[in-house]
Amino acid sequence: MSTSGEPAFEFGFLLQIDEEAALAAALNDYLISRSYLAGFTPSQTDQKVFKLLRRPPDPHHVHALRWYRHIASLQLELLLLPDSSLKGKRVQPPWSPPAGTDVPQLRLYNSLTRAKEPFVPQNGNKVTWYCCGPTVYDASHMGHARSYISFDILRRILRDYFKYDVLYCMNITDIDDKIIKRARQNFLLDQYKEKKPQPAQILQDVLSARGPFQTGLASTTDPDKKQMLERLDAAVTAALQPLQAAMDSKASDEVVQPLAQALLESSKDLLADWLDKQFGSQVTENSIFSILPKYWEGEYHKDMEALNVLPADVLTRVSEYVPEIVDFVEKVISNGYGYESNGSVYFDTAKFDSSPTHSYAKLVPEAVGDQKALQEGEGDLSISADRLSEKKSPNDFALWKASKPGEPSWDSPWGKGRPGWHIECSAMAGSILGESMDIHGGGFDLRFPHHDNELAQSEAFFENDYWVRYFLHTGHLTIAGCKMSKSLKNFITIKDALAKNTARQLRLAFLMHSWKDTLDYSSNTMESAVQYEKFLNEFFLNVKDILRTPTDITGRFEKWEAAEVDLNNSFYDRKSAVHEALCDNMDTRTAMEEMRVLVGQSNSYIANRKSAKLKPNRMLVESIAVYLTNMLKVFGAIEESESIGFPVGGQGQNVDLESTVMPYLNVLSDFREGVRKIAREQKVTELLQLCDVVRDDTLPELGVRLEDHEGLPTVVKLVDKETLLKEREEKKKMEEEKKKKKEEAARKKQEQEMAKLAKMKIPPCEMFRKEADKYSQFDETGFPTHDAEGKELSKGQAKKLRKLYEAQEKLHNEYLQMNQNGN
Repeated sequence: MSTSGEPAFEFGFLLQIDEEAALAAALNDYLISRSYLAGFTPSQTDQKVFKLLRRPPDPHHVHALRWYRHIASLQLELLLLPDSSLKGKRVQPPWSPPAGTDVPQLRLYNSLTRAKEPFVPQNGNKVTWYCCGPTVYDASHMGHARSYISFDILRRILRDYFKYDVLYCMNITDIDDKIIKRARQNFLLDQYKEKKPQPAQILQDVLSARGPFQTGLASTTDPDKKQMLERLDAAVTAALQPLQAAMDSKASDEVVQPLAQALLESSKDLLADWLDKQFGSQVTENSIFSILPKYWEGEYHKDMEALNVLPADVLTRVSEYVPEIVDFVEKVISNGYGYESNGSVYFDTAKFDSSPTHSYAKLVPEAVGDQKALQEGEGDLSISADRLSEKKSPNDFALWKASKPGEPSWDSPWGKGRPGWHIECSAMAGSILGESMDIHGGGFDLRFPHHDNELAQSEAFFENDYWVRYFLHTGHLTIAGCKMSKSLKNFITIKDALAKNTARQLRLAFLMHSWKDTLDYSSNTMESAVQYEKFLNEFFLNVKDILRTPTDITGRFEKWEAAEVDLNNSFYDRKSAVHEALCDNMDTRTAMEEMRVLVGQSNSYIANRKSAKLKPNRMLVESIAVYLTNMLKVFGAIEESESIGFPVGGQGQNVDLESTVMPYLNVLSDFREGVRKIAREQKVTELLQLCDVVRDDTLPELGVRLEDHEGLPTVVKLVDKETLLKEREEKKKMEEEKKKKKEEAARKKQEQEMAKLAKMKIPPCEMFRKEADKYSQFDETGFPTHDAEGKELSKGQAKKLRKLYEAQEKLHNEYLQMNQNGN
C-alpha cells in the first residue's frame, strides 16, 4: 500500500500461490514483521491479492485478517467516492453500544405502604434521616442494640456502598414520665437510706409497701407484667421471712442487721413506689430530674461506642429544645389542629382527620381507638381521670402537659408545663431537617401511637402530607423466644451481652438476619455468628499466608488456567448476587450467605491447588479477600484500616502488628522447621517434643498459631490470644476425652478377655451341672437329659444344648492347649 499507487512492499510472489488457505498463511507470515498500513490507498498488488482471497482469512491469521479488513474498507470508499476524493482520509467504521442488562435499583420496605418501594431521595444524592433515640432512665439493653446496630448497618450501606450523602439525626429523650417517676423514686429512696432506718422500721415499711403492691398484683391481667410482679413478690418474701424470724427470736444485732439490709435491697422497687406515692409531689427541684438522664445518656454513648455504632451527625435533647417545642405547639394551634385545656394542650385528631389534605394514623390505621396503646403513649403520670377528662376525644393526645407538683416545668403561654412525648421528635426533626425528610426510623413497637402522632402533628404544623417519605421499622428482639421489655425487667443489658460475645459477633448475628423481622437473641443465634466469624477469619489467615510467600514484582502476576477462570466467574456472580441482595431492601442475610459461598469456593480452589503441589493465584485470592474485607467494613464489622480481614490485636489498636512481628515469626518458624528436620533424621524425640511445646503452649500465649503440614512449609498466623487459648483448652479436652475412651475401651476389652478366659477354664462336663434350676439329670459326660421338673428333654432342646456343649468343649481344649504351650 502507498500514497502514490506504487507497491509499498515486494510481495508479488504471493500471486504465484493458488490455494487460498496457503495464500492466507503465507500472507500472514509476510506481514508479521512489516507495516502493512503504510499508505492511504491500496496498491495494485494489494488489490490482486485481495481478489485471490474469496473470503476473510481465519481469525488465527491475525495480521492477514487485519490487512483484509483494511483493504475491504478502502475498496468500499473507492466505490462510494468520486475520483477526486480517492486521496481522502479514512474514517472509523460505524459503532453501536451493546444491549446491556437490567441494573437492580435500591428498594426499601416502607411502613407507609407496607411494601418495598424504589428509593428516590428528594434532593439528588443527599439523604436526610431522623431516628428515634433512647429514653434514658436505665441501662441500654439488647432491644436498643436491635434498633441501633440495625440502623447503623443500613446507614453505612447507604453511605459507603450506595454512596449517598447521609445526614443522620437522632434524639435523646431526657424529659418523660418514666424519667420523672424514676428520678423521684431514686431521690426519695436515697433519702430513706441516708436516714439509716433500724431493722424494725425497715420491716414495718416493707410490710406497709407490700399491701398496695399485692393489691396491684392481684388486679394485673397482662401475663408478662404479672409474671414480673410475682418474681418481685417472691424475692421480697424470701428476704422478709428470715428477718421476721430473727426479730421474733430476739436475735443479736449482728444477725439482724445483714438480714434487714438484704430485705431493703430486695424491696427497693416496692419501697420506692410507696415513698413516691407519699412524698413524690414534694420533689420540686428541676436539677433532680436532669441528673438521672444525664448519667444514663453517658452510659448509652459508651455502649454505642463499644458496639462500633457511628455517632449521629446531629444529636438533639428534649431539654435543649423546649422553646422550639413551645413555638411548634403554638403553630399547630394557630393552624386549627390543637386546643388548650386546663393548662395542657391537646391535638385534635378528629379535626385533623376530617381535613381533605390530611389523614390520621397513616402507619397503623386499624389501631385508632386502641385506648391501651394511647394511654401508654401518654405516660403513667398523664392518664389520671382528671387528665383524661380534659380531652375532646379519647383519641386526642398531649402536645403540652401542665406540670403537677413533683414534676419539672417550663414557662409557656399556657402556664408552667412540660412537652408531651410525641411532640419532641416533630419539633427537633423539623428544626434540623425541615418540612420533609427522606427516612424516619424506629422500633416496630413505635409505629402506633408514637410515629402516627408524630406524622399528624408535623403535617399539621407544615400543612403538608409528606413529612416522611420512607418509614423504616426494625423488628422485635426476643430472648430465647420470650418477649424482652425494660419495664417488665426482662432484659439483657448491652454490657452483659458484650461480656459473652464481642461487638463484631453481635453485629454478625444482626447481619445474618433481616433488619425488619424479629430477631431471637439466644445461644444458637450467637453460636452461628461465632462460627461465621471463625470461618471467614480462617480464610483471611490462609490468604495472608499465601501472600507472604516471597516473589519478585513480576511473579505476582501468574497465568490463569481454567480453575482461575472458574473461580473468577464465580467471584463475579457472588458480587452480583450481593449487590442484588443489598438493592432488595438491604438484605444483609442473603448478602452474608453469598459471601459465605464465595469463601467456600475459594477454600476449595486453594485446597485443590495445594493438593496438586501448586501455588494458588496470589492476585485472584487477594482480590476476593479484599472484596470481602471491604464489605465487612461497609457493614461495620471491621473498623480499622486493615486491607484484608479482621484486625489483629483487638479493637482500638492502630499499630500494624502483623507487618511488625511477622518477619521475626517467620525466622522463628524457619529455625524451628530446621530443628524438626534434624531431630526427625537423627531420631531425637526430645527436640521434637520441645518444638511441639513451642507450637502448642508457648506461642498461643502470644497470639501466634503455627500449623504444620506434611511436606509443606509451616503456616504462621496471628490470631487473638483468647481464641487460641480457647482452642488449646478445647483440644486438651478432646484429647482427654479420647484418652478416657481409649482407656475405657481397653478396660472393656480386658474384662471381655478375662470373662472369656474364665469361661474357657470350665470343662464341658461341668457347664450344665451348675444350672440346677434348669436341669435335674445328666449323662456320664455331664450333658443334661431331663429338665428341672424331671421331664426328658425333647430332641430339639437336646440339639440346641449339644451345640453349646461342643462350643464349650472346643473353647476348653484351646485353654488346655494354651497351658501346655506355657501361655
